[in-house]
Amino acid sequence: MLITPWALSPDRCFDSDPAQRTVARALYASVNDLPLVCPHGHVPPALLADPAARFGTPADLFIIPDHYIFRMLYSQGGALEDLGVPTRDGTPVETDHRRIWQRFAEHFSLFRGTPTGLWPADELVNLFGVTERLDGDSAQRIYDHLEAQLARPEFAPRALLERFQIELLSTTDAATDTLEQHRRLHADGLRQIRPTFRPDAVVNIAHSGWTGGIAALGEASGIDVVDYASYIRALEQRRAVFKELGALATDHAALTPYTARLSDREANAIFERARRGRAGDEDAARFTGHMLMEFARMSVEDGLVMQLHVGSLRDHNQAVFARFGLDKGADIPVATEWTRNLRPLLNAYGTDVRFRLILFTLDESSYSRELAPLAGHYPAVLLGPPWWFFDSVNGMRRYFDRVVETAGLYNTAGFNDDTRAFASIPSRHDVWRRVSCDWLAGLVVQGLIAEDEAAELAHDCAYGLAKRAYRVPEE
Repeated sequence: MLITPWALSPDRCFDSDPAQRTVARALYASVNDLPLVCPHGHVPPALLADPAARFGTPADLFIIPDHYIFRMLYSQGGALEDLGVPTRDGTPVETDHRRIWQRFAEHFSLFRGTPTGLWPADELVNLFGVTERLDGDSAQRIYDHLEAQLARPEFAPRALLERFQIELLSTTDAATDTLEQHRRLHADGLRQIRPTFRPDAVVNIAHSGWTGGIAALGEASGIDVVDYASYIRALEQRRAVFKELGALATDHAALTPYTARLSDREANAIFERARRGRAGDEDAARFTGHMLMEFARMSVEDGLVMQLHVGSLRDHNQAVFARFGLDKGADIPVATEWTRNLRPLLNAYGTDVRFRLILFTLDESSYSRELAPLAGHYPAVLLGPPWWFFDSVNGMRRYFDRVVETAGLYNTAGFNDDTRAFASIPSRHDVWRRVSCDWLAGLVVQGLIAEDEAAELAHDCAYGLAKRAYRVPEE
């Protein structure tokens, strides 16, 4: 049997021009071994809080929880239940993980040329030591190999945390979370794993679970949330608890960056309508815009960095949402206006030295038109890295081209992996480091910067910018 060897190009992500590639190789070699700073992501803290935790099967690790993977297979006619994706109503799905893996392997060619192909290829080859290309013929041999590797103690999550040289790992946690997992992590000395305050579930009054979230907020904070004033006190109390456990930031998602301050009377009236189930879409939009103002005010006071992720129309496919629930690969970007929408917040807090706001968008057209000029003016504003659909080789290149000339590199926040897939973190950082080094090498060969300047910038892209943006304390 002829086995196709699998080796990744050492020059992947680098330009084909020999002069640029030579500089890119040198820059990449200078940053390749730096520790990983991961200030925003969605790794479940339970994975690391329990010393006995394991990743499960290869299908558990690579396929079932990863909407990047199964959305592509779904787009080509694959059924989510055939990939083991759990249903909301408990109807049967495939439970034979070897079959799930076989289906994935038979269609792995669909991911050629995409980051969703590049990341798992890097994981399989460089982390797990796979030596033959994944396809239908090799699927079960590779499954056996992965199963054996995952059973070894050096492939336990805590062991990989050390192997990956992760200096900081921030999780994303609901405002109502007890943070018990983080307390366990701290007790075990893993203080580099920090929570991030995510209050969306108790802010979006249009969400069907909002009233339940408010009850949970009251229970978690120990404050009887009966009106808008007690709601604000409960949120402030929860932020304080997060900060005590090492939180550096908050995270907020919204369809648009609309901001406007309401009077306490107006905010309380909307809150009361929401408690009675009578709030409409306009109420929800106004309340969210007001709460973004309030969270900025709180960040000024407690020092937590504020992250704002904007521009995803969630759960576009109603049939998939009805059967499988949230986050099943059907979130679609929408056009976004920042300049007018964000003006009330930035006029209130954008020049306050205590405030930091990191902006993420799914509308690339706004990078050069609005976001780079905003970040290039307001001291509080930094631009987050390319996010979600644009966390890719070409997405990163476009980001650098559209942002840096206007905002400068030091008004950006470096890189964060924004992933639930813990084992893919080094692969994602590697793509960023390769692309940023290649982009800087292009500036060198054009005579725009010197090689020693490029080396300094490469170090900051890989490491320094993220630490500075999130105010990571030196140990």
